[in-house]
Amino acid sequence: MPDAQPDLPWLGRPHTVSAPKRRSPVAVIGVCLGAAAVLVLGLVAIVALNRTGTPLANPNLRDTPSAQDAPAPLRSGGAGAPASASNPSATGPQKILKLADHPILQDPNAGLQNRVCTLPTWQSTQAGAEAFFTAASKCLDGAWGPFLQTYHLPFTPPALHFPTGASFETECGTIQVGIATAAYYCENNLYVPFRGLQTDQYGNNPGVYLALIAHEYGHHVQEVAGLMDAAWQKIYEAGQNSPAGLEMSRRKELQAQCFSGMFLGAHVDQGGTVTRDMYNKAWNDQETRGDNTSRSHDHGTNAHYASWWRAGATSNRIADCNTFAAPSSQVS
Repeated sequence: MPDAQPDLPWLGRPHTVSAPKRRSPVAVIGVCLGAAAVLVLGLVAIVALNRTGTPLANPNLRDTPSAQDAPAPLRSGGAGAPASASNPSATGPQKILKLADHPILQDPNAGLQNRVCTLPTWQSTQAGAEAFFTAASKCLDGAWGPFLQTYHLPFTPPALHFPTGASFETECGTIQVGIATAAYYCENNLYVPFRGLQTDQYGNNPGVYLALIAHEYGHHVQEVAGLMDAAWQKIYEAGQNSPAGLEMSRRKELQAQCFSGMFLGAHVDQGGTVTRDMYNKAWNDQETRGDNTSRSHDHGTNAHYASWWRAGATSNRIADCNTFAAPSSQVS
């Protein structure tokens, strides 16, 4: 592949989206009354979130309440380790196994084309969820497919699955359904078990579910590009549970967060059904997720989980999603 950057049809000034508008102080106080221990942190988060028209794209910003007071996270299952290294045809498009210097991350003006995405009304049923996520996956294909193909990468849409049992089989192993597996990606397959979505908690909140599947699709972008294989090579070399291995896992997950934000930022206010309310709720929901809540060390702190998503959402620039070039302090 030549070193020169391809002439993307949406280079220049993709539509960008600002932070949500200021919320009512009465509503903020009402939310905080139940947990005096996190009142100060909560108010700091609200002030940071609601600077009218100011993008919140600083990965160093810490604006989340303490983990014990955050709601149970509707958290993706992440991306499983590849069963084996991919070996695309030498005569066709091939993955590029690079990280910080990957070609798709080099152009500071490259972003997703602004598109209309039309989704069915969310219904908290198995059939309703399947219809919603199927439509969302088509929008994701339409957003990311042309982008990746422009870089001559071997794009094919991921296969979408809706497991109904307490566990499901993947090439990455047997996955147990729970709050840690609201969605799961493995080897060109995207799994969304309805039982893991916590619809009793999130209810009619399509922005949250859309950000969730956009995160998992972000792993497919990494897979197609070669970023996923390159990251797992580093993880295997260091050891999955070593400090270096866990940091590489966080870089991988936080980039998927940024890709998720890019997708919502490129599709909100475009005349489809991705509304500003959906975008705002997805924005605010991100700070309830991350390693502070899950007590793990492989996805990033709640603050970083939120801020990388917001970086993608506000700038719609893929170069701003280069978590592999970020200092360790921004991917803790």
